[in-house]
Formats: sequence, C-alpha cells, structure tokens
Amino acid sequence: MDHRPPASRMARGPRTAGAAALLLALAVLAPACTAGTGGVEGKPGASGVHDPYFPKLGNGGYDVTHYDLTLDVDPDEQTLRGTAEITARATQDLSSFNLDLAGLTVDSATVEGRPAAVNRAGDELTLRTDAGVEDRLHKGETFRTVVRYSGSPRTITDADGSEEGWLPTDDGALALGEPTGSMAWFPGNHHPGDKASYDLKVSVPKGLAAVSNGVPAGPPVTSGDRTTYRWHTAEPMASYLATLAVGRFTTRTSVMAGGITVFTAVDPESAKASAATLARVPEVVKWEAEHFGPYPFSATGAIVDRKDDAGYALETQNRPFFPGPPSIGLLVHEMAHQWFGDSVTPESWRDMWLNEGLATYAEWLWEEEKEDTPAQDSFDEAYDDDANWAFPPADPPGAADISEQPVYGRGAMVIHKIREAVDDDEEFFALLAGWTKAHRHGNASTADFTAYVEKTTGQDLSDLWKSWLYGRSRPAADG
Repeated sequence: MDHRPPASRMARGPRTAGAAALLLALAVLAPACTAGTGGVEGKPGASGVHDPYFPKLGNGGYDVTHYDLTLDVDPDEQTLRGTAEITARATQDLSSFNLDLAGLTVDSATVEGRPAAVNRAGDELTLRTDAGVEDRLHKGETFRTVVRYSGSPRTITDADGSEEGWLPTDDGALALGEPTGSMAWFPGNHHPGDKASYDLKVSVPKGLAAVSNGVPAGPPVTSGDRTTYRWHTAEPMASYLATLAVGRFTTRTSVMAGGITVFTAVDPESAKASAATLARVPEVVKWEAEHFGPYPFSATGAIVDRKDDAGYALETQNRPFFPGPPSIGLLVHEMAHQWFGDSVTPESWRDMWLNEGLATYAEWLWEEEKEDTPAQDSFDEAYDDDANWAFPPADPPGAADISEQPVYGRGAMVIHKIREAVDDDEEFFALLAGWTKAHRHGNASTADFTAYVEKTTGQDLSDLWKSWLYGRSRPAADG
C-alpha cells in the first residue's frame, strides 16, 4: 500500500482501519453438541482470531484453501448477485462456524450440499453444521460451503476518512480490501492469517471489462448484452489483497523473462500518462528479484484507474492498483509488496511494518542504485522527520495507527540499521532473499523476523530492536 509520509506520498494520506473494527459485531454461536449416539462433541468455531487491532476479524475452527466466486455486477444500480463456493479444512470438530460478510443479504447457504441454518449478527454469519451426525464436521475434514448472496455492496469509511470495500466509479466499480474491505463483496475468513487460492467469474455489461488477480482463465465470453470474465489465482492470497475493477480499460498482455505473464489494465483517461512507467514493469520486477529473491508469482502487471476513483494505491496481488498514472517510485514500492506483504504476509495487523518498512526501503534502494541518492541520505531525511517518532513501528497505539508514518519511514530505518549491522551488501541482500524464501506464500510475525535476522547474522541485535523497532524515544542516529 502507498502510505508513505505525506511529503513524498503519491497516493492518499495515512490510512487507518479503526472504524472498520466497529463493524464487526459479536456472532451468535450455536452451542456445542453431541450429534448422535457416541458422537464426538463438536464446538463452535471462534467468531474472531483475536487480532490485536481487529479482534473479531477472521474466524476460527477452519482454514480456507480455495474461493470460487461467481458475481453478476450491475454498475448502474451498484448491485451484485454472488455465489461463493468456499473449500476449507476443519481444524477442530465443528458444530458451527463463522464467515465475515458486511451488508449484503444472504439468500441461502449449504455445507457439504445440505442446507445450513444461518444466523447473522452484524458482519458475522454463523452457519450451523450440527443437524445430525451425518452433518458434523470432523477435525481434518475438507468441506465445501456455498453461500448465495445479493444486494448493494458497502463502502467502508475508515477513521481517517479513507474508503475501502466497494467503491463506485464513473464507469463501474472498484473493490479494495485493506484491511477489512473484502468482506464488503464476498463472504470469507477475512484475516491475513488465512490465505487461499481463488477463481473468479464475473459478468458485467457488454463494453465493460472486469479485471482481477492472477491470470485470465480463458477469453471473455459475450452473450447478449453481458460479458463474462474469468480469473485464476493459483498461489495463496490473503483476502485483503483480492481486487475487482469493473470499467472501461485498455488491456495489454505480454510475457517477460521466466515466463511471467504481464497484464496491465488502464483506464483510457490515464493511458498516455501511464505508458512510460508501465513499460518499466518487467525492469522493476527483474531488479527486485535480484535483491529480494525470485518473483513469487506467475503473473504481474498493474491496474490504473482514474485519479479520483480511490485515494490511494494498493499492493493487490499480481497487479497493484493505482489511482491515476503512477510514478516510478510508487511502482517500485507496490511491486516490492509482492514479496513483502503478498507472498510473505503478516501474521497479524501488528506486523504491518514488515510490509511497509521493507517496501519503503526498496524505494531507498532504487533511488540509491538508479538515481544516485544514497540510502543513507533517505535514512537521514526520515530520521529528521518528527512524524516518524510518534510511536514504535512494531507497536502502533491502535487500529487507527497501523498505516501511519512511523510504520513506513521508521520501519525502513530499522532495515537500514540491519544493513549497517551486516556491513556487507552481498550478505544483506542474501538475508532478504532468504527471508522471502523461508516464508514464501506464508505468514510471518515480527518475532519471526527478528529471530531470523539474528540467526542468519549470528549477532545479538537486541539493542537494535529495543532502540529502533520498539523504542519510544529517538536514539542517536549512529546508535
């Protein structure tokens, strides 16, 4: 996401999702039961995973492996009809489990082909699975849930006034999900700790395009006044990185070295001003792969909409979203997220600095190597900015602060201090590539990162963590 300090930010100002937490009401869970004689007692899956900033976000008792979404979008009315087929594995014996869904109406639901009782409390759906012994879900069992839903998707306004979820545009709509917005357009386990593969089938009015993550699963098919687009994302993806852009787009597909598909979709109003930067996508991906390890996905590219369609850029997986023509620095930042955030995804929203500090440092590295601005100069500028010292990057005060300036600028300073401690660029870049390899397509926490760095370097860096990552006062610049 582009949440850099306001002085250099090309997209929106500091973002928070504090207001979104208020949307997550407590679920009414079915009681534990024993189904049938000699049955194993099933328990309700938790209605949240106790994220430090969004405790009701996500759900317990199961792990989603695949989402198959079929959507029929009416941009004029800003409505959709959807079917979500969710394949998951039970991590406990389940009598009921929850899905996150904001605003939309559930028309029906089944679990393993049988009708499921649905209870709704705010943004929590509870599906009961304990009607009889044959319906109980056992630990380790893979099961399929189908939810049919409809309505007008909700725009979620965060505490800082920024908007996510479903964003109407002049020629269609845009779905952006960080940190909670994906539940505005499909039901799921909407916490970054539960990643899955995706298939998306979207029907829109003829003349419009529907662009999402991954690669096209065949050409568009037009029938009457509707065109259907299919997208497939094979690698695991956190739901906040899923996107859908409906509108008039000029699209281009090519293949870069390594067989990586490059797909760009650009609003005609932004096409001319975007052309030079988008032409450098393969160059940026290649350069970042040299520093951070092999590119982790089978596709890359970008979605460029109109300047006013959103207030920020976002690292949507495979192809970042940009509100208007991006600068090369912004492209570098969002592409770096494909490694830091998209492939190696934070374990919780407290670990946001791992995304943003590393993506910001990627910008510093690009400026050092391509624009003759030493990373030390970028460090010094960030060090002198009082806004970077509002709080420690690894311990934001609340949900309203997880994307504030210290997470970016001071987070990047932490990475620079690690580079100084290593004192050998070849070893430093090997360390970064080793990190992305160790947690490729997984989740990682701040504790995982600090332990990895110390093990890899063989150094005790507790003073560095204490001063730069967790300290509440500004240490000496050479400390």
